[in-house]
Amino acid sequence: MEGWGQYFQFAEPQWLNLLWATPLFIALYIFNVYRKNESGIQTSSLKNFSGVSPSAKQYMRHSLFGLRVIAVVCLIFAIARPQKKTDTLGVDIVLAMDISASMLATDLKPNRLDAAKTVAIEFIDKHPTDRIGLVIFSGESYTQCPLTNDHTIIKSMFKDIEPGVIEAGTAIGLGLSTAVSRVKDSKAKSKVIILLTDGVNNAGSVSPITAAEIAKVFGVRVYTIGVGTKGMASSPVQIGPGGDYIFDFIPVEIDEEMLTQIAEMTDGEYFRATDNKTLSNIYNKIAKLEKTRFEGQNSEKKEELFLPFSILAFILLMFEFLLRNTIFKSIP
Repeated sequence: MEGWGQYFQFAEPQWLNLLWATPLFIALYIFNVYRKNESGIQTSSLKNFSGVSPSAKQYMRHSLFGLRVIAVVCLIFAIARPQKKTDTLGVDIVLAMDISASMLATDLKPNRLDAAKTVAIEFIDKHPTDRIGLVIFSGESYTQCPLTNDHTIIKSMFKDIEPGVIEAGTAIGLGLSTAVSRVKDSKAKSKVIILLTDGVNNAGSVSPITAAEIAKVFGVRVYTIGVGTKGMASSPVQIGPGGDYIFDFIPVEIDEEMLTQIAEMTDGEYFRATDNKTLSNIYNKIAKLEKTRFEGQNSEKKEELFLPFSILAFILLMFEFLLRNTIFKSIP
């Protein structure tokens, strides 16, 4: 079990040394009470005092001292400035996923698209504190889900992702620019796009390099992933304009040079996924890279907790003052 010190700390811990005076404070009070009980007055007979015992009110007077001790302890804690460390990394991530017909190729199992969806969902589950969004593209691009902390919603949207829901083609630049627009205004410490494609840019009005330049301007880091085996793969081939698809072994063409350039321009990295395991490992590596980068920014957040202790001390002292001057008021 991790220690509480991993989550809580004191900014001014030297003030906690004052707590050592508390036992002395209590001992002095007990000594004074005992001394008062031992003192008395001279009388010829104790007959009139027989059977007399201290009232409940007399015992309750000691609660005033208890309230004061607790108030002092709260003040010491407040002065020591307790802080809570928050473990939220503050990373905003947009997944930009190619859903062109070629993503149905079966070199990844059961096909590239389903493999990419499965790994993406696993990635989301491993980032419970991050906001994540989803952009899909083929011949055009579409925001499937804006940045959100509700990971249940974004995971449910993967089931609706299929080739053919938007215009055919591979508009990598358009997909990247749409993803940038979703994250560019984020206040997060780290803004990331994971762009996954299996082809060459052949559609859209924005070039991939122009989109990368825009990402760089807004401080968005882009990790690019080329999906597909090296060589030939069983891929869908359309029979005539608007016709059905048949599967045939065709060469895998991925513009790795362009994807590498996008990643380098934005301080990201390019990866090649040739099978399911490699794809899963790539997402894990990206997660580790981002964690390392984020920790290097020394951006750990700390929440100040002195106010509750200060308020409690004030309430206790006020309560003790009221009781001392009302119920337990001494008559001269």
